[in-house]
Amino acid sequence: MRWWPMPDRDPLYRRHRFPAEIIAHAVWLYFRFPLGLRMVEEMLAARGIIVSHETVRQWARKFGQAFANQIRRRLPGAGDKWHLDEVVITIADKKHWLWRAVDQDGIVLDVLVQSRRDRHAAKRLLRKLLKRQGQPPR
Repeated sequence: MRWWPMPDRDPLYRRHRFPAEIIAHAVWLYFRFPLGLRMVEEMLAARGIIVSHETVRQWARKFGQAFANQIRRRLPGAGDKWHLDEVVITIADKKHWLWRAVDQDGIVLDVLVQSRRDRHAAKRLLRKLLKRQGQPPR
């Protein structure tokens, strides 16, 4: 039984050169594992399917949200112990602050990047986390 969206019945897959199963497999590989577009291209080529990395990118843009949602739903729930990290990063020669909330198993709960450092941003991140997770950490 497949858990990803049924590509046969989806009208979005019509008028594509490749069958829906190949498109679905390529997009699933890209979103499920930490693979780059060229790696997905090579994995498909090893199975005899010649497709460019640009095509995989376009498929991921068009069909990827449904796969990402399915994968996110199947991830284990967040743990009951959270950690909040703060890191200074440079983007385009400007300092930015990155706040990241992680549970005890290393699953990233949420990320916030902004150009100024203030305590209101951290509070906003925690409020958003509490609202989304449904239960507070211990």
